Amino acid sequence: MSQKAAAAAGPLFTPDDVAGLRATVVGPVLEPADAAYATECATYNLAQPTTPDLVVGATSAEDVAHAVTFAARNGLAVAVKNAGHQMVPTVAHNSLLITTTRLTGVEVDEATRTLRVGAGARWHDALTAAAKAGLAPLAGSTPVVGVVGYTLGGGLSPLLGRAHGYAADHVRWIELVTADGVIRTATPDHEPELFWALLGGKGNFGVVTRIEFAAVELTDFYGGGLWFRGENMAEVLDVWRTWAPALPEAASTSFAVQRLPQDEALPAPLRDAFVLHVRFSYLGDAAEAEELLAPLRAAGIPVLDSVALRPVMDIGAIHVDPVDPLPYVETGFGLREFSAETLAALVEAVGPGSDCPLVTVEVRALGGALDREPETPNAVPSRGLPYITFAFGVAEPSDLPFMDEHLAKYAAALSPWADPRNVVNFIAPDEAVNETDVRRLYGAERYHRLAAVKRRWDPHNVFRRNHNIRPSSAPTGL
Repeated sequence: MSQKAAAAAGPLFTPDDVAGLRATVVGPVLEPADAAYATECATYNLAQPTTPDLVVGATSAEDVAHAVTFAARNGLAVAVKNAGHQMVPTVAHNSLLITTTRLTGVEVDEATRTLRVGAGARWHDALTAAAKAGLAPLAGSTPVVGVVGYTLGGGLSPLLGRAHGYAADHVRWIELVTADGVIRTATPDHEPELFWALLGGKGNFGVVTRIEFAAVELTDFYGGGLWFRGENMAEVLDVWRTWAPALPEAASTSFAVQRLPQDEALPAPLRDAFVLHVRFSYLGDAAEAEELLAPLRAAGIPVLDSVALRPVMDIGAIHVDPVDPLPYVETGFGLREFSAETLAALVEAVGPGSDCPLVTVEVRALGGALDREPETPNAVPSRGLPYITFAFGVAEPSDLPFMDEHLAKYAAALSPWADPRNVVNFIAPDEAVNETDVRRLYGAERYHRLAAVKRRWDPHNVFRRNHNIRPSSAPTGL
């Protein structure tokens, strides 16, 4: 039976089947009529409802194994939600959602400078545990983001990325449940092809329940943000575009054109403001950092300056991303360059003379160690990409199509410089939803290798509620 026909026919399991699953799983097994169902399925994006036929709140790898076995036996696709900002493409008919938010353990081995974390752990958990040992993991811009989903999608740190590469590059061990319901481990030496594919193939090869990764010795950094009036963005970014590529690998930067709400949680200069937020971090001392920042400071007078010496725990102060769930739409893609022509197109599309309503349009400078293959290669597809851009618009659900129009307008304006490569975590749920686009993202050679791994470990494409990598010679009807 095809997926379309199966959806029309309704669930492929019986009440007795569900009762049997409940008898074997320690965590909750919920159906749409259950009171806790909506909370268990909720995601960070309030405009992206997730409504599977069943949701299993896993408390262990064994719970995950039972859920996957149930799904495979009953012809259900498996989707996974762990923590933080993770989004899955809309999950509805003939799907089972596994939530791993209860798997929150974090263990630190000071001798080997490694952390072992559960699939529900968030970066603030890992940062807190690591800091006690003088260590810093390659955390992302928002400490509330889940460690495992972020890492499987590559993991781009605004503090450590240019000096140490992607978070995926530092993984040493992965525990997961594959499509046959078996709990397995993958390392560079044990199931190396599966290990390679998991790191960058995000969610296509199994449900990851724990990972172990190396951290770096670091207790503080110099960084934060400079907010300039949005009307001055062209002058400031004309400096930024030549300044950013010349920074040493110990320094990282990005910028965001922001139209911020009237929110009492924001500092007074940012409330209901149109601003250019330039982010900066440096792993050396303050004097060196200020010397590096001097050209940018000379480009304009900031309305707010938060650049300071900070503990690693304060990594969220670099980007100051929103924490609470929001209804939003988004887009993201790679950029081959950020030239004077690119800047002119950006200013025309989202600058002071535009009608752009988007809350944030950002560009991140990559390079450095992010360009280099790690000692143990992985499937991260964005090496060699100099920039990525990401934009999102916030509105009530009924107004989101209007925001979508402006996202498309922005993407069209920068399309002459767009690159098919991207960091996997920056792909919106409604992007890369067909095989052609996913193949373009990874490139033909990498995609072919990923599809071969998929054929071995998930030949029936059980894990397909994602940016799907289809198994080579996949059975028809999937």
